[in-house]
Order: sequence, then structure tokens, then C-alpha cells
Amino acid sequence: MILPLCSALVRNHLEYCVQLWSPQIRKDMNRLEWVQRKPTKMIRAMEHLFYEERLIDLGLFSLEKRRFQGDLIAVFQYLKGDYRKDGDKLFSRACFNTTMGNGFKLKEGRFRVDIRKILFTMRVVKHWSRLPREFVDAPSLVTFKAKLDGALT
Repeated sequence: MILPLCSALVRNHLEYCVQLWSPQIRKDMNRLEWVQRKPTKMIRAMEHLFYEERLIDLGLFSLEKRRFQGDLIAVFQYLKGDYRKDGDKLFSRACFNTTMGNGFKLKEGRFRVDIRKILFTMRVVKHWSRLPREFVDAPSLVTFKAKLDGALT
């Protein structure tokens, strides 16, 4: 009973607008992770397991993986045209003549100020460019999510 309540009531607050405010400091990430760690420890017969083992047994991801997954899903939606108004202005495509990689790489910006490096549009570029071609060329969001879930587990 604890798991559905936690997923329905608490997790929504922890993941609300996560692409905008995503924590970058390890201390903040640990505090957020503690909110999920506590209810999973309350489940009977799992209190002796490590946190990562509890997540695997429950079929959950850590909040850090969920933020990563949400970032990549948002990029997929922007690039596939789900956000028609400003989606084409957020990312610039890199021109590569090689056939290595996914063929839809994004260009990484150069900034002098370090704070710009943690913005959504900058922190996802490396991860998106490393995805295999079958992920990037997925015909729908559902297919992309399924492939991404399989890769993260």
C-alpha cells in the first residue's frame, strides 16, 4: 500500500518541472533521493536490503535516473515536433558526414559562464548524441520510452 501512495502523491511533487530546476549539487540530489528511500524501507521484508536492491525488486528507478529519462523524453518530443512553437529554436543540429552514431547529433554550445552548462539545452546534448540510431529514429514516443526503459534497467 505504501508504494502506490508514494508513487501517486510524493513522486509527482519531486518530478514537477524537473527539466527546469534539475538539481546539480550532490547534496540536493541526496536529499531528494532520501524522500524516496524512506518509504521503500518501510515495506516489509525489504528493510534489510540496500536502496538500489529495493528499487530493482520494486521495479522502480532512482530519481536521478528518472530525471535523466525525463530529459531525454523532452528532447525527443522537441525534435520530433511535439512542441511546434519553439522546439526548433532550442537545439541546433550538428553536421557530421560520418555514419557513426545516431545521425541526429546536437551541437554543444560554448559558454564562458559555468552556470549556462547546467541548463536543460546544454546538459542533454552529450547524452542525446550518444544514443543509438534505433532510439533516435523511433517512430513514436511510446516506442522511444520503451527502448529507453530497457536501456536504463
